[in-house]
Amino acid sequence: MNPSDLPNPDPAPVTKAVVPAAGLGTRFLPATKATPKEMLPIVDKPAIQYVLEEAVAADLNDVLMITGRNKRSIEDHFDRAYELEEALESKGDAERLRSVREPSNLAQVHYVRQGEPRGLGHAVLCAEAHVGDNPFAVLLGDDLIESAELLRRMIEVRAKHGGSVVALMEVEPEQVSLYGCAGIEATDEDDVVVVTDLVEKPAPEQAPSRWAIIGRYICDPAVFPVLHETPPGRGGEIQLTDALRELARRKPEDGGVVHGVLFRGHRYDTGNKADYIRTVVDFACRRPDLADELLPWLREFVDRHAPADGRGSGSGE
Repeated sequence: MNPSDLPNPDPAPVTKAVVPAAGLGTRFLPATKATPKEMLPIVDKPAIQYVLEEAVAADLNDVLMITGRNKRSIEDHFDRAYELEEALESKGDAERLRSVREPSNLAQVHYVRQGEPRGLGHAVLCAEAHVGDNPFAVLLGDDLIESAELLRRMIEVRAKHGGSVVALMEVEPEQVSLYGCAGIEATDEDDVVVVTDLVEKPAPEQAPSRWAIIGRYICDPAVFPVLHETPPGRGGEIQLTDALRELARRKPEDGGVVHGVLFRGHRYDTGNKADYIRTVVDFACRRPDLADELLPWLREFVDRHAPADGRGSGSGE
């Protein structure tokens, strides 16, 4: 029998989200020397706020942030700022006052510190006391996904089949070594597969497929005892991918079965400089208050930097 055909032995709803935010952000130094990479702005809102908004839109109102040293500004952002609010209120600046209050009203946010950055698997382990025996979502801040539809779909798959669920996106062969990649089997649902294998950052010739895990997971609580026994893997870190691979090999009654939801929408990768800049420009160009000024400037900028022969200038020749 295909594991996909089995009923869910544990219909517990997913209500909690875990957001790892303890990374050092070395790719964005020196900007991240004193400012968490999660607080770098996408126009005028920190990236991590988009992640929380996505969780809340999927009805995950209990959020645990896994933080570390120099991350206090994350806590401050999702707390009240009474002096600032009073100053804006006294000026009658209702719009900015609303934007300042919005983060503190998003969700019930909790915090726990990861003593040292020992990988995503270790960060998830730090959530064990808060999560307990409940299934939970993991949202990585490097991946921005504007709609909560993917997360909602993953929660639906968990409710139907149990086990754990990962988000998968097809990438080019030369990119597979940047991700954890999945071996998959089709089901009777076009966007759902059974995960048979997971390999963290494989060489292209060793990748089980081109379907890569992106930063959204629904984890069965059975992942915790597996993580406790998972040795450091690639990079000397405890990898969540390795624990999910072990679960995929287990029987459903032992917390096994891992499904994948095939995501074909748009994902913004803010984990490297070029993609971060593209994300900021994309978000800005879709803002009514910025687009009218920014788009003509961008067209002029592209024309100024076009090759002398005119290729790439948008002339169509």
